[in-house]
Amino acid sequence: MNPTRETIEAYYRSLQSDLCDRLSLLDGAASFGVDEWQRPEGGGGTTRVMSAGNVFEKGAINVSAVYGPIPPELGENFGATGEQFFATGISMIFHPRNPFAPTMHANLRYLEIENSAAWFGGGLDLTPYYLFEEDAEHFHSVCQRACAGHTVADYATMKRACDDYFFLPHRGEARGIGGLFYDRHSDDLHGQFVFQRELGDTLYESYAPILERRRDTPFEEKHQRWHRVRRGRYVEFNLVWDRGTKFGLQTRGRTESILVSMPPEVSWEYASAPEEGTPERTLLNLLTGEPRDWVR
Repeated sequence: MNPTRETIEAYYRSLQSDLCDRLSLLDGAASFGVDEWQRPEGGGGTTRVMSAGNVFEKGAINVSAVYGPIPPELGENFGATGEQFFATGISMIFHPRNPFAPTMHANLRYLEIENSAAWFGGGLDLTPYYLFEEDAEHFHSVCQRACAGHTVADYATMKRACDDYFFLPHRGEARGIGGLFYDRHSDDLHGQFVFQRELGDTLYESYAPILERRRDTPFEEKHQRWHRVRRGRYVEFNLVWDRGTKFGLQTRGRTESILVSMPPEVSWEYASAPEEGTPERTLLNLLTGEPRDWVR
């Protein structure tokens, strides 16, 4: 039997609560606030934000469930102009304080068009500022295990889609080292939801061990400078290319919740380029080259 929209939304809310509790314990200093909001056109959500922690400079986990007439600007995209839609999802972003700890982003979503179609989408990806191959291998191994045993999920296909999606064409750079990405999967909605729950339940495992390894790594101002410059690429992608950001703004979503993914401190330096033989150059060479297979 296909899952109901209420069941899907309830899972996203449960996952939000669980991750906020566990990540607050990991941070040890800060906790996630609670901001409930309503969308005038229908629906609302809960935005939970942490800032100024021991580990996290900023972190946010959003859950929303919105509904109403499909906005005209999205009608052609959905192929269902004028019909009602329902969309629920959970999205999260974590910006660690330490430049040697990577940013992690994840999103799980469900969209339904009345009397027309329904589909799931989502994924997770990792954005390091300094490359540690064991971190990339761990992250992708968890991604692969989450896909195993699900006929609706294929690690290789979703990894390739992630590499393609999280790419900045105007820079010729990947945003990070990828993960999983999929969109508009409508076959076997029950199986899709079972897979989404497994993916959601492994998010902490994919990221927390990496944070534990990197949270106390000593760093200097030069590392922070590179951190801020690379965060600028994150902002560029989200504002120029990200479909989720565009969808939220086009459906008149809550701007504060949509843009909460932005890092707290960012720099743009004209024609900035790292020197050859440096760790910064190693990362940039990776991001401008062909995507790497991280699972051995």
